[in-house]
Amino acid sequence: MQLKEFLDSSYTAYHTTANACEILKEEGFVQLTLGDSWHLERGGSYFVTRNGSSVVAFCLGQSNVFNIVVSHTDSPSFKIKGDRLIENEGLLRLNTEKYGGGLLYSYFDRQMKVAGRLLVETPNGVEQQLVVSDYNVVIPSLAIHLNREANEKPFLKLQSDTLPLFAQDEGELYGSLTDRRVLDADLYVVPAAEAFESGLHNEFLCSARLDNLTSVYSSFYALVGAEPQGLAVVACLDNEETGSGTRQGAPEFLKQVLNGIANALELTNTEVVYAAENGMVLSVDNGHAAHPAHLEKHDPQYRCRMNGGVIVKHHVNYATDGLSAAIFKRLMNDVELPFQDLYNNSELSGGSTLGLVTARELGMKVCDIGIAQLAMHSACETCGVEDVETMQKALTAFLSCTLSGDNNITVR
Repeated sequence: MQLKEFLDSSYTAYHTTANACEILKEEGFVQLTLGDSWHLERGGSYFVTRNGSSVVAFCLGQSNVFNIVVSHTDSPSFKIKGDRLIENEGLLRLNTEKYGGGLLYSYFDRQMKVAGRLLVETPNGVEQQLVVSDYNVVIPSLAIHLNREANEKPFLKLQSDTLPLFAQDEGELYGSLTDRRVLDADLYVVPAAEAFESGLHNEFLCSARLDNLTSVYSSFYALVGAEPQGLAVVACLDNEETGSGTRQGAPEFLKQVLNGIANALELTNTEVVYAAENGMVLSVDNGHAAHPAHLEKHDPQYRCRMNGGVIVKHHVNYATDGLSAAIFKRLMNDVELPFQDLYNNSELSGGSTLGLVTARELGMKVCDIGIAQLAMHSACETCGVEDVETMQKALTAFLSCTLSGDNNITVR
């Protein structure tokens, strides 16, 4: 699957996970179920899903050391509250709430879709149905003539201003998506415009959900292309944008998979500790490129540029320390790939990632990395085309390398 196709069709975490599973199955990965007895073979490739919105895939080399890559499947959007519509002057609007920290004004007057999952009734219980509306919706802005200060003092009320226009006079939300009996749903209003290149040399990639689908895409194709010596694991989890506090978002899911691997391989407690202590985690999530109109928002010495290579993220909100950064940089030097350090302006804090919560849950070395982008959490974000390719190569090298307790690295 090409990157732009992946971006265009991964409307929600559910669609992202479905696309990832399709990629893995095409590459011969075997699907497992948590709670079953696993029969794993060295050299085998496997994956597990949870809630239809998170997936962990792994390949088993001969060494008992964990090389782990984590990223997230969700992106900011508007979550639809039930199926009751709000009616004013014959216009029906979807009742939504903000999901994650989106750059709200960027979602106005833009082509959007209703997407997510329906939970439908069956004779045997409940079934999940993935859906994407075959119609568009839009969040209309208030005309400049009626809000003369809109460009100077933007002000939005979530319960009134950001509700998408759904229909005129009559309409039914669930009925517009399925003819089955819907018990409940997880539906979102998401940007629907196709990804595109920009710039004189097509050096930039513009799309919704670059944060963090470029990381998901790079991670899975890195695992597919890797030659793991140890226990190579890629975990893409839901709900990072809202704090990773769910059963499908918390690294506890990843921990359960790692325990399943250890049990199936009959590793002793000592060997499990060895696998974690000598291994490492890369938390992959995009970071801020220096904005040419607002350089004052960035550190005066560490300004990252698009197409400048993988960024190593340093901040108290990240799990990177000198040791984990040094190990990753040594790997990048060995495979001759570019990297750059990201430090925030000291007056500003960075966004959170899966790094700290993963470090706390697994007790492993973690380095937060990503690619540099502009307009993070906008309905249309921008990154460098070369950086996505560099990230995939970097993750392939990491998942293929051998790590040891004395912090040596062997690169294949």
